[in-house]
Amino acid sequence: RQAGRRSGRGPLMARLPGQIDVAKSEAILDAALDVFMERGVSAPMEEIARRAGVSKQTIYNHYGSKAELVQALTSRRIHELVAPLETEEAVADPETALAGFARVLLEKVLSERSQAFLRVAMMGAIEAPDLGRAIWEAGPRKSRLRLAEFLEMETRAGRLDCPDPKEAAEFFAGMVIGSYQTAALLGAPQMLDPARIERIATEAARRFMRAYAPA
Repeated sequence: RQAGRRSGRGPLMARLPGQIDVAKSEAILDAALDVFMERGVSAPMEEIARRAGVSKQTIYNHYGSKAELVQALTSRRIHELVAPLETEEAVADPETALAGFARVLLEKVLSERSQAFLRVAMMGAIEAPDLGRAIWEAGPRKSRLRLAEFLEMETRAGRLDCPDPKEAAEFFAGMVIGSYQTAALLGAPQMLDPARIERIATEAARRFMRAYAPA
């Protein structure tokens, strides 16, 4: 009977060494975020394991180190951030895609939870520079590189003229975030309601398209 039940669901796949299921991985990342925000990135892995309901060795088997865990935690939101650049419509309408990227950048990066995590990460980076680098590589750098790839693709298609896509990506992100992120990090966030976010996002995209319009 056991073999019959198995055959109805297809073959059982063996899990690779260090591999864990999605639910358990999400539980670890959620627990890590809560613990880091409460106790900083120097918090012990034992506490993260306890809250996630797994062993400390399970975390190390899957992520390898605390730096890799922090990197995975940061990477989790990058997909949402770059999603507006990866639709079929984005290829034909770069201005709308850039406005979407800017909108998510303002909503996600400037959220209270994101800023709280970034503050504790910056403090922890003083004692553990590898953690700071991990956050930079998985977060800001990765999102800027994806934006630069999009700008390079649009330049090749003749819809933009970005001689240096990486530099242009930095210009656009800086134009969108402006001083808002600095204010948020210093505990003086600017209240950006949905209408204000939309206006900033669309205006930044419009000005960028004008600045990098093909000759």
